[in-house]
Amino acid sequence: MGSNPTITCEALDGFEAAFDADRANLIALRAVTNNGVHKSARRADIVQKDVHEFSISLKQGDITNQKQSGRCWMFAGLNVLRFHVIQERKLKNFELSQAYLFFYDKLEKANYFLENVLETLDEPLNSRLVSFLLSAPLNDGGQWDMLRSLIQKYGVVPQSAYPETTLSSASYEMNVYLTEKLREDACILRRKHADKAGMEELRTAKKAMMMEIYRILCICLGKPPKTFDFEYRDKDDKFFRDCGLTPKSFYDKYIGMDLSDYISLINAPTEDKPFYHSYTVKYLGNVQEGQRVRYVNLPIEELKAAALAQLQSGEPVWFGSDVGKRSDKETGILDADLFDFDTLFHTHFGMTKAERLAYGDSLMTHAMTFQGVNVDEAGHPDRWRVENSWGKEPGKDGYYVLSDSWFDNFVYQVVVHKKFLTEKQLAAFEKLPIELEPWDPMGSLAR
Repeated sequence: MGSNPTITCEALDGFEAAFDADRANLIALRAVTNNGVHKSARRADIVQKDVHEFSISLKQGDITNQKQSGRCWMFAGLNVLRFHVIQERKLKNFELSQAYLFFYDKLEKANYFLENVLETLDEPLNSRLVSFLLSAPLNDGGQWDMLRSLIQKYGVVPQSAYPETTLSSASYEMNVYLTEKLREDACILRRKHADKAGMEELRTAKKAMMMEIYRILCICLGKPPKTFDFEYRDKDDKFFRDCGLTPKSFYDKYIGMDLSDYISLINAPTEDKPFYHSYTVKYLGNVQEGQRVRYVNLPIEELKAAALAQLQSGEPVWFGSDVGKRSDKETGILDADLFDFDTLFHTHFGMTKAERLAYGDSLMTHAMTFQGVNVDEAGHPDRWRVENSWGKEPGKDGYYVLSDSWFDNFVYQVVVHKKFLTEKQLAAFEKLPIELEPWDPMGSLAR
Protein backbone atom coordinates (compact mmCIF):
# COMPACT_ATOMS: atom_id res chain seq x y z
CA MET A 1 0.00 0.00 0.00
CA GLY A 2 3.02 2.29 0.27
CA SER A 3 2.23 5.49 2.12
CA ASN A 4 -1.50 5.30 1.34
CA PRO A 5 -3.37 4.82 4.68
CA THR A 6 -6.37 3.09 3.06
CA ILE A 7 -6.84 -0.35 1.52
CA THR A 8 -7.23 0.41 -2.18
CA CYS A 9 -8.58 -1.80 -4.95
CA GLU A 10 -5.07 -2.00 -6.37
CA ALA A 11 -3.75 -3.20 -3.04
CA LEU A 12 -6.45 -5.90 -2.83
CA ASP A 13 -5.59 -7.08 -6.34
CA GLY A 14 -1.96 -7.37 -5.25
CA PHE A 15 -2.84 -9.34 -2.13
CA GLU A 16 -4.95 -11.77 -4.15
CA ALA A 17 -2.32 -12.25 -6.84
CA ALA A 18 0.38 -12.99 -4.25
CA PHE A 19 -1.90 -15.43 -2.44
CA ASP A 20 -2.88 -17.32 -5.59
CA ALA A 21 0.72 -17.51 -6.77
CA ASP A 22 1.75 -19.69 -3.81
CA ARG A 23 0.54 -23.30 -4.08
CA ALA A 24 0.95 -23.79 -0.31
CA ASN A 25 -1.67 -21.11 0.36
CA LEU A 26 -4.27 -22.98 -1.68
CA ILE A 27 -3.53 -26.25 0.14
CA ALA A 28 -3.72 -24.51 3.52
CA LEU A 29 -7.02 -22.86 2.53
CA ARG A 30 -8.61 -26.22 1.77
CA ALA A 31 -7.23 -27.84 4.90
CA VAL A 32 -8.38 -25.11 7.27
CA THR A 33 -11.79 -24.49 5.75
CA ASN A 34 -12.55 -28.22 6.02
CA ASN A 35 -10.87 -29.07 9.33
CA GLY A 36 -10.22 -25.87 11.26
CA VAL A 37 -6.91 -24.35 12.32
CA HIS A 38 -5.87 -26.71 15.12
CA LYS A 39 -6.45 -30.00 13.32
CA SER A 40 -4.71 -28.64 10.24
CA ALA A 41 -1.66 -27.45 12.21
CA ARG A 42 -1.37 -30.28 14.76
CA ARG A 43 1.97 -32.08 14.61
CA ALA A 44 1.81 -35.88 14.77
CA ASP A 45 5.40 -36.12 16.03
CA ILE A 46 4.55 -33.99 19.09
CA VAL A 47 1.46 -36.10 19.81
CA GLN A 48 3.65 -39.21 19.70
CA LYS A 49 6.22 -37.60 22.00
CA ASP A 50 3.79 -36.41 24.67
CA VAL A 51 2.70 -39.80 26.00
CA HIS A 52 0.46 -40.06 29.06
CA GLU A 53 3.01 -41.95 31.14
CA PHE A 54 4.90 -40.51 34.11
CA SER A 55 7.62 -41.68 36.47
CA ILE A 56 5.70 -40.07 39.36
CA SER A 57 1.92 -40.48 39.18
CA LEU A 58 -0.26 -39.82 42.24
CA LYS A 59 -3.49 -41.78 42.56
CA GLN A 60 -6.52 -39.50 42.75
CA GLY A 61 -10.30 -40.04 42.85
CA ASP A 62 -12.61 -39.68 39.87
CA ILE A 63 -12.18 -36.64 37.65
CA THR A 64 -14.35 -33.65 38.58
CA ASN A 65 -16.41 -31.38 36.35
CA GLN A 66 -16.97 -27.65 36.86
CA LYS A 67 -19.40 -27.70 33.91
CA GLN A 68 -20.62 -24.24 32.78
CA SER A 69 -19.06 -22.30 35.64
CA GLY A 70 -15.79 -20.49 36.24
CA ARG A 71 -14.85 -22.37 39.41
CA CYS A 72 -11.62 -24.03 38.26
CA TRP A 73 -9.62 -22.38 41.07
CA MET A 74 -11.95 -23.98 43.63
CA PHE A 75 -11.95 -27.35 41.88
CA ALA A 76 -8.16 -27.37 41.64
CA GLY A 77 -7.76 -26.41 45.29
CA LEU A 78 -10.35 -28.88 46.53
CA ASN A 79 -8.74 -31.58 44.38
CA VAL A 80 -5.53 -30.98 46.35
CA LEU A 81 -7.46 -31.25 49.64
CA ARG A 82 -9.57 -34.30 48.75
CA PHE A 83 -6.41 -36.16 47.77
CA HIS A 84 -5.41 -36.16 51.43
CA VAL A 85 -8.83 -37.44 52.53
CA ILE A 86 -8.79 -40.22 49.93
CA GLN A 87 -5.32 -41.35 50.91
CA GLU A 88 -5.66 -41.11 54.67
CA ARG A 89 -9.17 -42.60 54.87
CA LYS A 90 -8.45 -45.22 52.19
CA LEU A 91 -11.37 -44.25 49.97
CA LYS A 92 -12.07 -45.26 46.39
CA ASN A 93 -13.44 -41.83 45.62
CA PHE A 94 -14.43 -38.66 47.45
CA GLU A 95 -15.37 -35.13 46.50
CA LEU A 96 -15.61 -31.94 48.53
CA SER A 97 -18.48 -29.54 47.86
CA GLN A 98 -17.45 -26.85 45.43
CA ALA A 99 -20.97 -25.38 45.64
CA TYR A 100 -20.53 -24.71 49.38
CA LEU A 101 -17.50 -22.47 48.86
CA PHE A 102 -19.15 -21.01 45.75
CA PHE A 103 -22.03 -19.72 47.91
CA TYR A 104 -19.72 -17.97 50.35
CA ASP A 105 -17.43 -16.70 47.61
CA LYS A 106 -20.36 -14.91 45.99
CA LEU A 107 -21.49 -13.52 49.33
CA GLU A 108 -18.00 -12.34 50.23
CA LYS A 109 -17.34 -10.88 46.77
CA ALA A 110 -20.56 -8.87 47.04
CA ASN A 111 -19.43 -7.49 50.39
CA TYR A 112 -15.92 -6.82 49.04
CA PHE A 113 -17.39 -4.96 46.05
CA LEU A 114 -19.67 -2.78 48.17
CA GLU A 115 -16.80 -1.94 50.50
CA ASN A 116 -14.75 -0.88 47.47
CA VAL A 117 -17.68 1.28 46.35
CA LEU A 118 -17.72 3.00 49.75
CA GLU A 119 -13.95 3.49 49.56
CA THR A 120 -14.15 5.15 46.13
CA LEU A 121 -17.20 7.37 46.59
CA ASP A 122 -15.21 10.50 45.76
CA GLU A 123 -13.69 9.01 42.60
CA PRO A 124 -15.32 10.20 39.34
CA LEU A 125 -17.78 7.66 37.97
CA ASN A 126 -15.86 7.54 34.68
CA SER A 127 -12.46 7.07 36.32
CA ARG A 128 -10.49 4.01 35.29
CA LEU A 129 -10.71 2.60 38.82
CA VAL A 130 -14.47 2.90 39.23
CA SER A 131 -15.02 1.61 35.70
CA PHE A 132 -12.84 -1.37 36.55
CA LEU A 133 -14.71 -2.11 39.77
CA LEU A 134 -18.08 -1.93 38.01
CA SER A 135 -16.94 -4.16 35.13
CA ALA A 136 -17.24 -7.41 37.09
CA PRO A 137 -18.51 -7.08 40.68
CA LEU A 138 -18.55 -10.83 41.38
CA ASN A 139 -17.63 -13.15 38.54
CA ASP A 140 -16.84 -16.83 39.16
CA GLY A 141 -13.05 -16.60 38.93
CA GLY A 142 -10.49 -16.54 41.70
CA GLN A 143 -6.98 -17.20 42.93
CA TRP A 144 -5.37 -19.48 45.51
CA ASP A 145 -5.25 -16.90 48.32
CA MET A 146 -8.94 -16.17 47.84
CA LEU A 147 -9.69 -19.89 48.23
CA ARG A 148 -7.56 -20.03 51.35
CA SER A 149 -9.45 -17.10 52.90
CA LEU A 150 -12.78 -18.83 52.26
CA ILE A 151 -11.65 -22.15 53.76
CA GLN A 152 -10.10 -20.54 56.81
CA LYS A 153 -13.35 -18.67 57.50
CA TYR A 154 -16.01 -21.19 56.46
CA GLY A 155 -14.34 -24.60 56.42
CA VAL A 156 -15.39 -27.24 53.87
CA VAL A 157 -18.05 -29.95 53.59
CA PRO A 158 -18.37 -33.18 51.59
CA GLN A 159 -20.33 -32.84 48.38
CA SER A 160 -23.02 -35.07 49.88
CA ALA A 161 -23.69 -32.37 52.52
CA TYR A 162 -24.19 -29.60 49.95
CA PRO A 163 -24.58 -30.98 46.41
CA GLU A 164 -24.51 -29.18 43.09
CA THR A 165 -27.56 -27.28 41.84
CA THR A 166 -28.50 -26.15 38.36
CA LEU A 167 -26.99 -22.71 38.95
CA SER A 168 -23.80 -23.83 40.68
CA SER A 169 -23.01 -25.90 37.59
CA ALA A 170 -24.22 -23.26 35.12
CA SER A 171 -23.82 -19.91 36.85
CA TYR A 172 -24.58 -17.46 34.04
CA GLU A 173 -28.20 -16.67 34.96
CA MET A 174 -27.41 -16.16 38.64
CA ASN A 175 -24.43 -13.97 37.82
CA VAL A 176 -26.47 -11.75 35.51
CA TYR A 177 -28.93 -10.77 38.23
CA LEU A 178 -26.42 -10.56 41.05
CA THR A 179 -24.29 -8.25 38.90
CA GLU A 180 -27.29 -6.09 37.97
CA LYS A 181 -28.30 -5.81 41.62
CA LEU A 182 -24.78 -4.87 42.78
CA ARG A 183 -24.39 -2.21 40.11
CA GLU A 184 -27.75 -0.79 41.20
CA ASP A 185 -26.51 -0.87 44.80
CA ALA A 186 -23.37 1.01 43.78
CA CYS A 187 -25.56 3.60 42.05
CA ILE A 188 -27.68 4.01 45.20
CA LEU A 189 -24.68 4.38 47.51
CA ARG A 190 -23.00 6.94 45.26
CA ARG A 191 -26.25 8.87 44.89
CA LYS A 192 -26.77 8.94 48.66
CA HIS A 193 -23.20 10.16 49.08
CA ALA A 194 -23.81 12.93 46.54
CA ASP A 195 -26.89 13.90 48.59
CA LYS A 196 -24.62 14.30 51.67
CA ALA A 197 -25.63 11.09 53.45
CA GLY A 198 -23.25 10.15 56.27
CA MET A 199 -21.29 6.92 56.52
CA GLU A 200 -23.65 5.48 59.14
CA GLU A 201 -26.59 5.84 56.75
CA LEU A 202 -24.56 4.34 53.91
CA ARG A 203 -23.57 1.32 55.99
CA THR A 204 -27.17 0.78 57.06
CA ALA A 205 -28.12 0.76 53.38
CA LYS A 206 -25.26 -1.62 52.63
CA LYS A 207 -26.43 -4.07 55.30
CA ALA A 208 -29.86 -4.24 53.67
CA MET A 209 -28.20 -4.77 50.28
CA MET A 210 -26.18 -7.69 51.64
CA MET A 211 -29.35 -9.26 53.03
CA GLU A 212 -30.81 -9.15 49.52
CA ILE A 213 -27.69 -10.80 48.06
CA TYR A 214 -27.89 -13.55 50.71
CA ARG A 215 -31.54 -14.17 49.85
CA ILE A 216 -30.80 -14.44 46.12
CA LEU A 217 -27.93 -16.87 46.78
CA CYS A 218 -30.11 -19.09 49.00
CA ILE A 219 -32.78 -19.22 46.30
CA CYS A 220 -30.21 -20.07 43.61
CA LEU A 221 -27.88 -22.43 45.48
CA GLY A 222 -29.74 -23.52 48.62
CA LYS A 223 -28.91 -22.75 52.26
CA PRO A 224 -25.45 -24.01 53.23
CA PRO A 225 -25.34 -26.46 56.15
CA LYS A 226 -24.20 -25.48 59.63
CA THR A 227 -23.86 -29.11 60.78
CA PHE A 228 -23.94 -32.45 58.97
CA ASP A 229 -23.13 -36.15 59.31
CA PHE A 230 -20.29 -37.74 57.35
CA GLU A 231 -20.92 -41.33 56.26
CA TYR A 232 -18.62 -43.32 54.01
CA ARG A 233 -17.16 -46.72 53.15
CA ASP A 234 -13.45 -47.28 52.66
CA LYS A 235 -11.78 -49.50 50.06
CA ASP A 236 -12.30 -52.53 52.32
CA ASP A 237 -16.05 -51.81 52.42
CA LYS A 238 -15.90 -50.86 56.08
CA PHE A 239 -18.62 -48.36 57.03
CA PHE A 240 -17.95 -45.18 59.05
CA ARG A 241 -20.28 -42.53 60.46
CA ASP A 242 -19.32 -39.23 62.09
CA CYS A 243 -22.25 -37.13 63.33
CA GLY A 244 -22.73 -33.47 64.16
CA LEU A 245 -19.77 -32.06 62.31
CA THR A 246 -19.44 -28.39 61.44
CA PRO A 247 -17.65 -27.31 58.25
CA LYS A 248 -14.66 -26.11 60.27
CA SER A 249 -14.50 -29.18 62.53
CA PHE A 250 -14.69 -31.39 59.43
CA TYR A 251 -11.75 -29.55 57.92
CA ASP A 252 -9.70 -29.80 61.09
CA LYS A 253 -10.42 -33.51 61.56
CA TYR A 254 -10.28 -34.84 58.01
CA ILE A 255 -7.89 -32.47 56.24
CA GLY A 256 -6.00 -30.41 58.79
CA MET A 257 -3.61 -28.71 56.36
CA ASP A 258 -2.37 -25.30 57.52
CA LEU A 259 -3.02 -23.33 54.35
CA SER A 260 -0.96 -20.43 55.69
CA ASP A 261 2.11 -22.58 55.01
CA TYR A 262 1.41 -22.62 51.26
CA ILE A 263 2.96 -19.87 49.16
CA SER A 264 2.13 -18.61 45.66
CA LEU A 265 5.08 -18.47 43.28
CA ILE A 266 4.61 -16.58 40.03
CA ASN A 267 6.64 -16.24 36.88
CA ALA A 268 6.12 -12.78 35.38
CA PRO A 269 9.31 -11.98 33.42
CA THR A 270 8.37 -8.39 32.59
CA GLU A 271 10.65 -5.41 33.27
CA ASP A 272 8.25 -3.88 35.79
CA LYS A 273 8.38 -6.95 38.07
CA PRO A 274 11.92 -7.84 39.17
CA PHE A 275 12.46 -11.38 40.39
CA TYR A 276 12.87 -12.08 44.13
CA HIS A 277 10.27 -9.53 45.18
CA SER A 278 6.79 -10.07 46.59
CA TYR A 279 3.71 -8.54 44.95
CA THR A 280 0.08 -7.91 45.70
CA VAL A 281 -2.74 -6.42 43.60
CA LYS A 282 -4.94 -3.51 44.62
CA TYR A 283 -8.66 -4.26 44.99
CA LEU A 284 -8.14 -7.99 44.39
CA GLY A 285 -9.82 -10.31 46.87
CA ASN A 286 -13.06 -11.69 48.24
CA VAL A 287 -13.02 -11.99 52.05
CA GLN A 288 -12.72 -8.44 53.37
CA GLU A 289 -10.77 -9.45 56.47
CA GLY A 290 -8.81 -12.21 54.72
CA GLN A 291 -5.12 -12.05 53.95
CA ARG A 292 -4.33 -10.12 50.79
CA VAL A 293 -3.33 -11.94 47.63
CA ARG A 294 0.45 -12.21 47.70
CA TYR A 295 3.07 -13.74 45.41
CA VAL A 296 6.81 -14.00 45.05
CA ASN A 297 8.11 -13.59 41.48
CA LEU A 298 10.77 -16.16 40.53
CA PRO A 299 12.50 -17.53 37.42
CA ILE A 300 10.51 -20.32 35.79
CA GLU A 301 13.07 -23.02 36.65
CA GLU A 302 12.50 -22.29 40.34
CA LEU A 303 8.74 -22.81 39.96
CA LYS A 304 9.47 -26.17 38.34
CA ALA A 305 11.90 -27.21 41.07
CA ALA A 306 9.43 -26.38 43.84
CA ALA A 307 6.54 -28.16 42.10
CA LEU A 308 8.74 -31.20 41.45
CA ALA A 309 9.83 -31.36 45.10
CA GLN A 310 6.24 -31.33 46.33
CA LEU A 311 5.19 -34.03 43.86
CA GLN A 312 8.17 -36.16 44.88
CA SER A 313 6.95 -35.89 48.47
CA GLY A 314 3.60 -37.35 47.39
CA GLU A 315 1.49 -34.19 47.35
CA PRO A 316 -0.37 -32.60 44.40
CA VAL A 317 0.29 -29.01 43.30
CA TRP A 318 -2.22 -26.25 42.47
CA PHE A 319 -1.13 -24.18 39.45
CA GLY A 320 -2.46 -21.43 37.19
CA SER A 321 -1.84 -21.07 33.46
CA ASP A 322 -3.17 -19.82 30.14
CA VAL A 323 -4.95 -23.03 29.15
CA GLY A 324 -6.22 -21.70 25.82
CA LYS A 325 -2.74 -21.42 24.34
CA ARG A 326 -1.27 -24.29 22.30
CA SER A 327 -3.65 -26.81 23.89
CA ASP A 328 -5.68 -29.64 22.42
CA LYS A 329 -8.68 -31.19 24.20
CA GLU A 330 -8.86 -34.15 21.83
CA THR A 331 -5.39 -35.47 22.61
CA GLY A 332 -5.13 -33.91 26.07
CA ILE A 333 -1.83 -32.24 25.22
CA LEU A 334 -0.44 -28.87 26.31
CA ASP A 335 2.74 -28.28 24.31
CA ALA A 336 4.21 -25.04 22.93
CA ASP A 337 5.25 -26.94 19.80
CA LEU A 338 2.02 -28.90 19.28
CA PHE A 339 0.80 -26.76 16.38
CA ASP A 340 2.88 -25.58 13.43
CA PHE A 341 1.08 -22.30 12.82
CA ASP A 342 4.15 -20.75 11.21
CA THR A 343 4.08 -23.20 8.31
CA LEU A 344 0.28 -23.21 8.02
CA PHE A 345 0.01 -19.42 7.78
CA HIS A 346 3.46 -18.78 6.29
CA THR A 347 4.32 -16.32 9.05
CA HIS A 348 6.02 -16.30 12.44
CA PHE A 349 4.46 -16.03 15.91
CA GLY A 350 7.43 -14.89 17.93
CA MET A 351 6.39 -12.96 21.04
CA THR A 352 8.19 -13.86 24.25
CA LYS A 353 6.34 -14.68 27.46
CA ALA A 354 7.09 -11.19 28.76
CA GLU A 355 5.80 -9.58 25.56
CA ARG A 356 2.61 -11.64 25.64
CA LEU A 357 1.95 -10.42 29.18
CA ALA A 358 2.80 -6.81 28.42
CA TYR A 359 0.67 -6.64 25.26
CA GLY A 360 -2.40 -8.43 26.60
CA ASP A 361 -1.94 -11.62 24.59
CA SER A 362 -1.69 -13.97 27.56
CA LEU A 363 -2.35 -14.22 31.29
CA MET A 364 -3.53 -16.79 33.82
CA THR A 365 -6.96 -18.00 32.78
CA HIS A 366 -7.36 -21.43 34.38
CA ALA A 367 -6.23 -23.38 37.43
CA MET A 368 -5.55 -27.13 37.48
CA THR A 369 -3.63 -29.63 39.58
CA PHE A 370 -0.32 -31.39 38.97
CA GLN A 371 -0.82 -35.03 39.90
CA GLY A 372 2.43 -36.34 38.49
CA VAL A 373 5.58 -35.67 36.49
CA ASN A 374 7.99 -37.55 34.29
CA VAL A 375 11.63 -37.17 35.27
CA ASP A 376 14.26 -38.02 32.65
CA GLU A 377 17.50 -39.91 33.30
CA ALA A 378 19.27 -36.67 34.21
CA GLY A 379 16.68 -35.93 36.88
CA HIS A 380 14.92 -33.15 34.95
CA PRO A 381 11.14 -32.99 34.47
CA ASP A 382 10.12 -33.17 30.82
CA ARG A 383 6.34 -33.60 31.04
CA TRP A 384 3.76 -33.11 33.77
CA ARG A 385 0.54 -34.99 34.58
CA VAL A 386 -2.39 -32.57 34.88
CA GLU A 387 -5.73 -33.20 36.58
CA ASN A 388 -8.31 -30.92 34.99
CA SER A 389 -11.91 -30.21 36.05
CA TRP A 390 -13.73 -30.52 32.73
CA GLY A 391 -15.04 -34.06 33.15
CA LYS A 392 -13.75 -37.29 31.59
CA GLU A 393 -14.23 -36.46 27.91
CA PRO A 394 -11.33 -34.06 27.20
CA GLY A 395 -7.84 -35.55 27.24
CA LYS A 396 -7.21 -39.03 28.59
CA ASP A 397 -10.04 -39.67 31.05
CA GLY A 398 -9.91 -35.97 31.97
CA TYR A 399 -6.11 -35.82 32.39
CA TYR A 400 -3.69 -33.80 30.30
CA VAL A 401 0.03 -34.06 29.62
CA LEU A 402 1.88 -30.74 29.87
CA SER A 403 5.28 -30.42 28.19
CA ASP A 404 8.29 -28.66 29.64
CA SER A 405 8.15 -26.05 26.86
CA TRP A 406 4.50 -25.29 27.68
CA PHE A 407 5.43 -24.87 31.34
CA ASP A 408 8.05 -22.30 30.30
CA ASN A 409 5.65 -20.31 28.17
CA PHE A 410 2.20 -20.53 29.73
CA VAL A 411 2.43 -21.49 33.42
CA TYR A 412 2.22 -18.36 35.58
CA GLN A 413 1.68 -19.61 39.12
CA VAL A 414 2.29 -22.62 41.35
CA VAL A 415 1.41 -23.00 45.03
CA VAL A 416 3.72 -25.06 47.25
CA HIS A 417 4.44 -25.63 50.90
CA LYS A 418 7.07 -23.26 52.21
CA LYS A 419 9.31 -26.18 53.23
CA PHE A 420 10.12 -26.68 49.55
CA LEU A 421 11.47 -23.14 49.15
CA THR A 422 15.01 -21.87 49.70
CA GLU A 423 15.90 -19.25 52.28
CA LYS A 424 16.39 -16.76 49.47
CA GLN A 425 12.92 -17.43 48.08
CA LEU A 426 11.28 -17.21 51.51
CA ALA A 427 13.08 -13.96 52.26
CA ALA A 428 11.85 -12.54 48.96
CA PHE A 429 8.27 -13.54 49.79
CA GLU A 430 8.49 -11.84 53.18
CA LYS A 431 9.53 -8.49 51.68
CA LEU A 432 6.99 -5.68 51.82
CA PRO A 433 4.88 -6.46 48.73
CA ILE A 434 4.89 -4.12 45.76
CA GLU A 435 1.32 -3.11 44.92
CA LEU A 436 0.22 -3.73 41.34
CA GLU A 437 -2.65 -1.89 39.70
CA PRO A 438 -6.03 -3.70 39.64
CA TRP A 439 -5.80 -4.21 35.87
CA ASP A 440 -2.30 -5.71 35.96
CA PRO A 441 -2.22 -9.10 34.16
CA MET A 442 -1.06 -10.79 37.37
CA GLY A 443 -4.39 -9.81 38.90
CA SER A 444 -6.30 -12.02 36.49
CA LEU A 445 -8.75 -14.58 37.86
CA ALA A 446 -8.64 -18.26 36.96
CA ARG A 447 -11.98 -19.59 35.65
